[in-house]
Amino acid sequence: MFERFSRRQFLKIGGQITAGVMLLKSSSLNARLADPQGLHSSGALRQSDLLDSSAKSLAAAIRARKISSLELVQAYLKRIEEVNPWLNAVIHTTAESALDDARNADAILIRGKPLGPLHGVPMTVKDSLNTAGVVTTWSVPARSDYIPRHDATVVARLQAAGAILLGKTNTPELTLSFETNSPVFGPTNNPYGLDRTAGGSSGGAAAIVAASGSAFDIGSDTGGSVRVPCHCCGVTGIRPTSGRVPRTGNAIGPGGLLDALTTIGPIARYVEDLELILPLISGPDSRDPAIVPMPKTSLTGISLKGLKASFHTDNGIRTPDKETVAAVQSAVNILSKAGVHFDQALPPGIDQTLELFVDLMNWDGGARWEHLRKLPAMGTRNSSQPNHITNSSIGHISDIIDRWDNFRARMLSFIAPYDLIVCPVNALPAMPHGLSQDNLDTFSYTMSYSLAGWPAAVVRAATSPDGLPIGVQIVARPWREDVALLAAARIESELGGWRPPAI
Repeated sequence: MFERFSRRQFLKIGGQITAGVMLLKSSSLNARLADPQGLHSSGALRQSDLLDSSAKSLAAAIRARKISSLELVQAYLKRIEEVNPWLNAVIHTTAESALDDARNADAILIRGKPLGPLHGVPMTVKDSLNTAGVVTTWSVPARSDYIPRHDATVVARLQAAGAILLGKTNTPELTLSFETNSPVFGPTNNPYGLDRTAGGSSGGAAAIVAASGSAFDIGSDTGGSVRVPCHCCGVTGIRPTSGRVPRTGNAIGPGGLLDALTTIGPIARYVEDLELILPLISGPDSRDPAIVPMPKTSLTGISLKGLKASFHTDNGIRTPDKETVAAVQSAVNILSKAGVHFDQALPPGIDQTLELFVDLMNWDGGARWEHLRKLPAMGTRNSSQPNHITNSSIGHISDIIDRWDNFRARMLSFIAPYDLIVCPVNALPAMPHGLSQDNLDTFSYTMSYSLAGWPAAVVRAATSPDGLPIGVQIVARPWREDVALLAAARIESELGGWRPPAI
């Protein structure tokens, strides 16, 4: 399709998705994959059906021998070749090993021994996560050729569940930006408008999943780095409760003053895939000391009816545009019809989010980040940490910690009578490239719940006049990812969720 358009024309098309673009509903795709007789009578699946389906339905189709893992991997690799020159989302592919793994997965299945719930399903992984034998740069120039010997914990767990790695996705340096523009690989473009950011720092992940170049991806989230890209690219994702998923092997790993901020979470086109993947990557790994052995998530046996929730459309830091306000209200209306009781209420002290978050990220004057950038091999942690605090005093650090503790205490008191909070993900849809740093206040809606350490899901709920996705954020009490996902699934089913981009 690309030879028909100039790049200028394609930029325009990418930003003006019309109502004529067909919305491929998850339910119809899943029904086709799940029904052997229907599949048999209608012939082979089209490539678009394969690419746009949920990971859960693809795994079921592979197990039922309706499709092969090799066929699926080939289809996704072809799609990456088609769209990645426009997106710059996948910065390294593992085509040869992926095809070998797919053949092996098919052979194992013939012997009747599937590997796990994701047997034969292709995935991509954010380049902040180590992958054994595959270049992992963290977008740090000094690490541009580094090949880890060990997988990050979440990568190892997904491969043990049968998933096949297609490649690594773009991220800003050390994941420290709300816009994905790597000093090693350059910027990632939004599939709904190539002149727009895909968000950060999991922008490459969200962009390739939205463009049907991967069944799912795994991102990291410190201040919103899973949620913001999902909002910008119209896909779904979740920031789990701090302490649920190990960070071992991630660019920002366990430990330090900011330990509770960074989490690892899945990005997919459908909420049902978050429900499938999150339990697979959760739980202690005997290396990340902050991880708690909590029960894994399941939507079985829970209901929206009778839940209590609050919502807000303005956090007092940056007022969203009217389309974002309307998207939140639409989500609230959908959940209200499902039996959720809402109050319009703003958590006290939430207007301090931006100042507190920025102070925390710079508590040592940036010494930690500068240290990570300068490690020559970037694969070992045997260099000594800085023995001084730059531009900070002990009293200043103590004040930041006290403010963070007080913030979390007030937030816990607020959510005590509620099961959910529904609010914007961001004050605006995806911005043009280069504007994120000057608009940090727009990202304060995700920062608040990183500071609290709570689970927060994102799902598409609307479209801007420019054809850009608008997501809503569904926050739950600590360890209640199941409640957040249940609400997200209802919003997805009623408001459409992911929609294919024109690319």
